[in-house]
Amino acid sequence: MNFDTTLLNYFWQASIVVKCVMLILASASIFSWTYILQRGFYLQDIKASTQKFEHQFWGGEDLSKLYNAGQYSKTASDGVEAVFHAGFKEFVRFRKQPNANMEDVMDNTKRAMKVAQMRQLDKLEIHLPFLAIVGSTSPYIGLFGTVWGIMQAFRSLATVQQATISMVAPGIAEALIATALGLFAAIPAVIAYNRFVSTIGLLMSRFDAFQEEFTNILMRQSQHQDVLKLEIVE
Repeated sequence: MNFDTTLLNYFWQASIVVKCVMLILASASIFSWTYILQRGFYLQDIKASTQKFEHQFWGGEDLSKLYNAGQYSKTASDGVEAVFHAGFKEFVRFRKQPNANMEDVMDNTKRAMKVAQMRQLDKLEIHLPFLAIVGSTSPYIGLFGTVWGIMQAFRSLATVQQATISMVAPGIAEALIATALGLFAAIPAVIAYNRFVSTIGLLMSRFDAFQEEFTNILMRQSQHQDVLKLEIVE
C-alpha cells in the first residue's frame, strides 16, 4: 500500500482538530518570519544611524549646528539622535528662563532624555512579545495536535481485530507533523527574540553612556553664550 508522504497530503488526511493546529502554527510561523525580518532590518538601521550620529557628535561639531541639521533629518526621531534632540531642546528652553537654576536645568534635561530613551525602547521592542509567545507556546500547541492525532489513530484500531504497523504508522506520522510544525515555528522565534533582546540591551547601554557624556558636555558649556543662541523650532 503506497502513501503520499507530502506535507499537504498529511494535512488533508488529518482530523479537523489537527488541521486547525497546523493552520495556527503555519500562520504563527509566517507572522514570525515577517516580524523577524522587519525587526532585523530596523535594528540594523538604528545601529547604523547611531554609529553615524556618534561619529558626528564626537567629531567636535557645534551642538547648535548639529541640532539644527537634525531638524530636517529623517533619522532625528530614531536612535540616539532622538535622545540628543530631546535633551538639547529641553536644556536650551529652560536655560533661557530668567533666574534659571543650573541644577534644575540639568534635572529637566536628564528627564527629557530619559523619556526619549523610553520611547525609543518601546519602538525597538515592537513585535518582540509576539515572538516570545510563539517561541514559548508553539511546541505545546504542536504537542497537543500530536497527542490528539495519536488518540484518533489508536481509536480507529478499536474496530480492527488485528492491528499492524502499516495501519498505525500513517496516522502517527500525520500527528507528528503537528509537533514538527510547532518546533519549526518556535525555534526561529526563540533565536530571533534572544538576539533582538541582546541587541536592544547593547543599544540601551550606548544610550545611557551617551546621556552621561552629553550631560557632562552641557554642564561644561553651560556658561558659553553660543549654546544659548539656538532658536528652538517647534
